Amino acid sequence: MAIRARMASAHANQQEWATPFVGIERWQWRCAIRRGLRENKVRDTVKWVVPLLAMGLLVACSKSDESAALGGGYAAAPSAPMREVAMADAAANGAASTAREKAMLAYEHDVEIRLPAGEIPARLQVAQAACNNSKFGECVVLNVSQRGGDVMPGGSLTVRIVPAGVEPMIKLASADAELGNRSTRAEDLAVVVRDNNVAQTRLRKELERLREFQERRDLAVADMIALSKQIAESEAQLEAAEQEGAQHKRRIDTQLLTLNFQPPGGESGRSEIGQAFRDFGEILSSGTAWLIRAFAFLIPLAVLLTVLVIVVRRIRRRKHK
Repeated sequence: MAIRARMASAHANQQEWATPFVGIERWQWRCAIRRGLRENKVRDTVKWVVPLLAMGLLVACSKSDESAALGGGYAAAPSAPMREVAMADAAANGAASTAREKAMLAYEHDVEIRLPAGEIPARLQVAQAACNNSKFGECVVLNVSQRGGDVMPGGSLTVRIVPAGVEPMIKLASADAELGNRSTRAEDLAVVVRDNNVAQTRLRKELERLREFQERRDLAVADMIALSKQIAESEAQLEAAEQEGAQHKRRIDTQLLTLNFQPPGGESGRSEIGQAFRDFGEILSSGTAWLIRAFAFLIPLAVLLTVLVIVVRRIRRRKHK
């Protein structure tokens, strides 16, 4: 019994001493398992996270590049419109200068100059002499008219002069005088000149072809006659077109100026009243003559009516009887 008791106690002691070691081993085993699980989780996490981070970095880089490109585009955006505006301004200025260079306008000026009636003939002669002598540049007198007497005296001078001489001529004609109404008008001859140039070019080419045909030796007499006739017609048309083109050029290179000389309004009014009194006798005689002519015209009609009345009365008397 004693031996059994000792063996039981020894076994119990062994169990008491062994239990802590078993607990320690179990704890270590559990810690190792947990550590392994954690390491596996970390490895799995790294396996998933690293590709995700790489993808995120790539996306971020691409977005940064796009934003940089967009930022560059927005930064350059203001410069593009500015360049377009500058180019548009340059084109507009070029077009305006080209339009001014290609402008084909024929100007005409009408100027009214008021000065005493006695000075009109002398001033008209001075302006005419200045034009004939080309005092202010090339000038040609086209029309001169003068009205004498006391009724609406005056005169007019029409010249064709270079543009630089228009104002000096007006200044000369209106010296110490009153400058009245003035008007300027322009006719655009661009289309007419273009059509004329096209017509001249066409006629020249047509003449060249006709003359080439004329040089052929195998043409019949009838063909030669018809060809000569066509060449003559084309030459006449070309000559007319060239003359028309020269006239257009003359109208563009020079300007038409008309100077109208007349007395002031009060003086012209007094002249009209005085002339009316002076014309009183002439008007009276004209009216009397008109009445005499009218009476002479009515005499045959009165005689005819008198004869008709007499005939009608006799017919009525016979009926009553």
